Amino acid sequence: MIKRKVRKGKMIWLLYAVLIIFALYFTVQGIRCVYGYNKALDKLKSYKVDTANLSYGSMTYVDTGEGEIILSVHGIFGGYDQAYDNVKNRESKNRLLAPSRFGYLGSDIKGDGTPQEQAAAYKELLDYLKIDKVYVLATSAGGTPAIRFALDYPERVKGLILFCSAMPVNEKPDTYLEYQAPPEPLLSDYAMYLISPLMPSMTGMPASIVESIQPVAQRKAGVILDGKLTNPDMERNFEQYPIEELKVPVLILHSEDDPVASFEKVKNAQHRFPHLALVSFPDGGHMMTGHGEEIDKALDDFLTQSF
Repeated sequence: MIKRKVRKGKMIWLLYAVLIIFALYFTVQGIRCVYGYNKALDKLKSYKVDTANLSYGSMTYVDTGEGEIILSVHGIFGGYDQAYDNVKNRESKNRLLAPSRFGYLGSDIKGDGTPQEQAAAYKELLDYLKIDKVYVLATSAGGTPAIRFALDYPERVKGLILFCSAMPVNEKPDTYLEYQAPPEPLLSDYAMYLISPLMPSMTGMPASIVESIQPVAQRKAGVILDGKLTNPDMERNFEQYPIEELKVPVLILHSEDDPVASFEKVKNAQHRFPHLALVSFPDGGHMMTGHGEEIDKALDDFLTQSF
């Protein structure tokens, strides 16, 4: 009887300890979330942002630098900030045009928000800014609307650069995920902080990446749109992506250990691109960390070629 009471007492204390640990974790992550949120708002204020009033609504964008123009197409949880940060090291060499895609940081959604409509919005933005042709650089989920833009408006594209980007499939799949993004209940700043320790294993990126996607509320509509339409589109509408007909030169930069955009898809689809240069790295993850100089040289070579 005494042993049972001792065991029961230990279990109760263990339960209390677990509850205290959870309470501390939730509290600490809540404090970090509030701090990160305020820091993110301050950072957004540091960008020189313009707004284009297009036929369907507004598109926010950063436009800076001089030289050959790079249209930066950001990935999921992005916006003009991510689009600019992805190419900011090129500012001394290029004019950088970094808009927010549909549903991100003040950019309105045209129609249903399909990749085809995103491509049409990019064309309208170029018309608005009186820009004839650009190089298009796309990261992650931005690869789908960028490929769509190159297919639909080849006369406006000097070259297409896919930076650890979504890839077309080799053949139409029998099945695919209808929704390819985090579940909607997780689309809040606090929820993202709670799951941030899982980021390294899920995305190959540090847990601190959560700081760069705040404020989530201003990106949520875009994330849901990417999950429902953008990310599944090359599988759902395979026949609408005749990659073999791409008229523009393409540069693919990709890490072989990328856990988000699988390099296996690159290997399977590379033969479909008629004018392709492929530069891969054995490591670096989704951000191709540690290969900045090699990436910059590859971009220099690609942007200075005469096609």
